Amino acid sequence: MTKLDKRDISKVYWRNIFGLQWGWNYERMQGLGYSWVMMPVLKKLYKDKPEEMKKALQTHLGYFNTSQPMSHLIIGADIGIEEQTGMQDEEAIVGLKTGLMGPLAGVGDTLFLAIYRTIVFSISAYMALSGSAVGLLLPIVGGILLLWLRRWFTTVGYVQGAKLATEFATQMKLLTNAASILGLTVVGALIPSVITYTLDLKYKMGKVTLNAQDMLNQILPGLLPLAIVLLSYWLLGKKSMNSTKLIFVLIALGMVLGNLSGIFGWLGGLF
Repeated sequence: MTKLDKRDISKVYWRNIFGLQWGWNYERMQGLGYSWVMMPVLKKLYKDKPEEMKKALQTHLGYFNTSQPMSHLIIGADIGIEEQTGMQDEEAIVGLKTGLMGPLAGVGDTLFLAIYRTIVFSISAYMALSGSAVGLLLPIVGGILLLWLRRWFTTVGYVQGAKLATEFATQMKLLTNAASILGLTVVGALIPSVITYTLDLKYKMGKVTLNAQDMLNQILPGLLPLAIVLLSYWLLGKKSMNSTKLIFVLIALGMVLGNLSGIFGWLGGLF
């Protein structure tokens, strides 16, 4: 079994620092960057296994999106698992990525975007306005500490991923199912929070006004966002459809439904 060393982990770490966002796109978000970050490890682990290499690339080119500082934990754990089992536990790897990227994105954005930047740059700006040169150095020192923390995240993820693949090998199926359920839960929770389409259809008769959106909410809150996601999923299954075409389809659908909503509202007002 091929073993990785510190240089391999370092290569992945530096690639993650500079390249995770390379090739970002609406279809797979950071998927292309993720596969590029993993490439040094993949080449070493599967150098004599072309089929597993192909399978690994297909897996890592899939959808991925999380806070970049926290991505080191996921990538480190991925490396640890693949070093021990290769692509035999592909479901565990996909489940790990899918299950962790959502929660860690929220944690990372809060800690490293909202809290860290607000505190460090506010203090630095105040010190700089007061004429202190330390205000210039503080963000630099903070950046160096952040780089060290991200390297530590990579190491911790790698160690814990190896433990998952060895100490919990007999329970890997259970862990895979748990990670998959967590991932589906995260994706399900994202649907009503990201997609906020509402049906603005109202019918008024005398003093009574019927609101179509309120009626749908009583049946199932978030029904329209769910329908849009299911329609998108179905369309993406078509051979000639891709994410770019889907965006234009949804734009056209929104324009048509928006105009229909206005027409029906006008007709309702006549009666």
